[in-house]
Amino acid sequence: MHRSLIRVPFRLFTDSFYKLKVPKKGERNVNHQGVQHIQTKSKGYGRVRCEPKPFTYSLQREIINALRLGKRVEATNLLWSLSSRSDSLRDDDFIYILDYCAKAPDPVFVLETCSSMKEKEISMKDKCQMFVIQSLTRGNHLVVALNWLEFLGEKNRTKPVLPIYNVFLNACARKQGDVHAAQLAARCLKLMEDRFVGKSPVTYAALLKLAEDLSAVHNIWKEFTKYYTPSIICLRHFICAFTRFGDLVSACQVLQHMVALALQGGQLSMTSSEGKYMSSRLDIPICVNHNFDNNKREEIASHVHVSHLNGAKTTAGEEDIQSTEIDMSNRETYMLTDIGNCFPQLGYSCLPLFPVLNQGDDSGSLSSVSGAVSCLKRDFESEPVLKVLRWSFNDILHACGQSANYELADHLFLQMHKLGVEPSCFTYDRFIKVVVMWKGVADGMEVLKAMEKKNLKPYDKTLANLSIGCSKILKLDLAEALLDQIIEAQYLLYPCRAFLSACDVMDKPERAIRILAKMKQMKVKLDIDIYELLYSLFVTVNAPYEQGNPLSRNEAVKRLEVIETDMIANGVQHSPRSIQNLLRSLGAEGVTTQLQYYLGFAEDQFCGRKSYPREAMFNITLHSLVDAEENDKAMHIFRLMISNGLQPDAATYTIMVDCCSNTRCFKSACAIVSMMIRDGFFPRTSTYTSLIKILLASQDFDEALRLLNQLRAEGNEPDVLLFNTFLREAYHKGRIDLLEHIVERMHQENIQPDPTTCSYVFSAYVECDFISTAIEALQVLSMRMISEDENVLGEMRKDLEENFILAEDSEAEFRIIKLFKTRENLAAALLNLRWIEENGFSLSWLPSESTWAKRLSSVYDSGVFRPLQVKRQKSRDRSLDSFLRNCVLLISEGRKGIQQ
Repeated sequence: MHRSLIRVPFRLFTDSFYKLKVPKKGERNVNHQGVQHIQTKSKGYGRVRCEPKPFTYSLQREIINALRLGKRVEATNLLWSLSSRSDSLRDDDFIYILDYCAKAPDPVFVLETCSSMKEKEISMKDKCQMFVIQSLTRGNHLVVALNWLEFLGEKNRTKPVLPIYNVFLNACARKQGDVHAAQLAARCLKLMEDRFVGKSPVTYAALLKLAEDLSAVHNIWKEFTKYYTPSIICLRHFICAFTRFGDLVSACQVLQHMVALALQGGQLSMTSSEGKYMSSRLDIPICVNHNFDNNKREEIASHVHVSHLNGAKTTAGEEDIQSTEIDMSNRETYMLTDIGNCFPQLGYSCLPLFPVLNQGDDSGSLSSVSGAVSCLKRDFESEPVLKVLRWSFNDILHACGQSANYELADHLFLQMHKLGVEPSCFTYDRFIKVVVMWKGVADGMEVLKAMEKKNLKPYDKTLANLSIGCSKILKLDLAEALLDQIIEAQYLLYPCRAFLSACDVMDKPERAIRILAKMKQMKVKLDIDIYELLYSLFVTVNAPYEQGNPLSRNEAVKRLEVIETDMIANGVQHSPRSIQNLLRSLGAEGVTTQLQYYLGFAEDQFCGRKSYPREAMFNITLHSLVDAEENDKAMHIFRLMISNGLQPDAATYTIMVDCCSNTRCFKSACAIVSMMIRDGFFPRTSTYTSLIKILLASQDFDEALRLLNQLRAEGNEPDVLLFNTFLREAYHKGRIDLLEHIVERMHQENIQPDPTTCSYVFSAYVECDFISTAIEALQVLSMRMISEDENVLGEMRKDLEENFILAEDSEAEFRIIKLFKTRENLAAALLNLRWIEENGFSLSWLPSESTWAKRLSSVYDSGVFRPLQVKRQKSRDRSLDSFLRNCVLLISEGRKGIQQ
């Protein structure tokens, strides 16, 4: 038989009732499956005023046990039996069932119970109404609950009390950000206003959570302070709201009031059914009567608080947060710090923040303040006031991290110590995050050490933040040590991703393997960002500067297949960036077949996406094919690119000019440059380098020098790579005249040489049997690699000679090799100078005083190339031949040493 709902029209709840989810047979509520008895007290609502009849108590217990065991049909039958036993039933005979449905929650059965009570015409008192609303709201049926509230108030004898409305508002607040929940809350507030229900501090706390902007929070503060002197708990709610919207000024002002109340001896008690702290003083809701004017309402509010709140002063009618005054005895004893002066970046001046409690004043008034602080420090582990203070400090510290306000965070952290509010692990987590962000990892580690000295174990997310900071500055050892301390898998993903990214930058795939194994062991699900890094780290097999070979290419393909198989197993799809990294890695190994396949794959999968870097994909492929001298394939991709309607950019045309230099076809290169100019791209230095390479290969030195002059005339800046192209051909052709002209021109244009420059110049002189000139040139170029400014050389001389060049310890060369990681040219120059000194040649730190440098300056100073005839001779000094070979291999050997 159908049981209609009490005092609610049937059509209103028909749809909602049958949409409620009914638990399946055999389901148990996890929180209650081990309990086989009923408490005779309703926690949080006091003892039941009228005890139920013995037989109804027994039936309620059977119904609840049946619900816990998932026997819903049996529970329904028992409910029917209960409602049909007597005509003298009260709501107390159903109260334990309603209480259980509120805690479970079980919104379906609570409606069945209400329907049975409706049949027996049993009216509900406030407690039963509370249980019904709690069951519906906790079961996420807010619309049904609001309908209950609307129709329960149709008659005065069933009018809901304020706490019931608060239950509904708090349920809406728990769905913070949900538009539908906000609309329901607005309807509830309108209902409360129409029925003159009024508001309590609990109501305002819910409204703060529902606030959608900062102005709403300030409006709530104005209204709240008309009727209440804020308690510590109320201030805590306002701090949460202000920090949520980033208003640090208002949050600090409220925190100031909270500290003042705590120093006055404000107390908290645990009276909430959920174990939450509440104020120990009496909070009386002020009913809103629209017949009263504002002055009358303020007078009543003031009278209520004066009589019930032990003389605490209430302000009314002020316009902002600064209006609330705290009744502090001996207020003049507080030596206050002006936070507006300390932290001007907050934007405007605000109230003084905290008493300065460590001043050397032995006055009696200051002693009373110290006594208040000592009282706060007493038994802080169990003192509720200190815990609430700590939570509020933590909220503002968290907001400091989001608003980049390190100074305020540091100030708050110091004030916590002065007040005796010991920082918790959560406090340290927030503070370390701010310190790492704005002062660096080293300072964050110092805070971590201080935390560990207090026997506080850092959170996994704290370790994760520190590890991410270490990875960003490439401190791999420290980052890995912090990662090893993380226990929970949910905090591993982001620091591991940062660590893998650092390994990619440092080219340390062997370090990445250990972290990847840890992620697999802890079952951390890899995302696409991780796979993107794996393609960059592991598909390239050879060390930097090494050419791919058949073995390395086969290994690269195998690794590619393993990573892709793992991606498919985890259900992760390729992204444009993963394909881009894959193309770069395959190109570095010269795996041209897979290059073309994955370019086609990217075109099929991502061509329609706006974020797809199509030009970059083609350019990477073209560059790899040209570098592998697969010129026909590169021309095919270039034609395909144009036929698909993709406009080449300057980089594309430069790559294709370089392709023409492989085929030594100057005519084709000029045609590409012509297309480039027509499309609005002007030749850059790299384009001229490719053109000059073709001319030099054809021994057309005059035309190559003309292009060099044209490059300068068009405003392009030559680089060392361009000049090394000249030096390479001059060395191979034995053209010392051209070589010296280029070296002097580099010096005049203040372009520092690199190790390749030294190798070509030295080799050219040795091949022509100019041994002393070769040594002198090597020394001058090495000095210029360190610096072109002789004053700088003079300043660096002592340090470089003592620690590197003239050092006699066995670790000297190893220290030089370590410099290759960051300063390659400096390391190569130091190795050259150390070798020169060890072979008995004197060093001069004034390159301009060199005979060789003076000769080049006098002969080639005009910038006009004067060809000289220099006959190549067979080298007669085999030891110097050996030295030449060692010099040519010097840099590659040094880099291999770094890898080892």
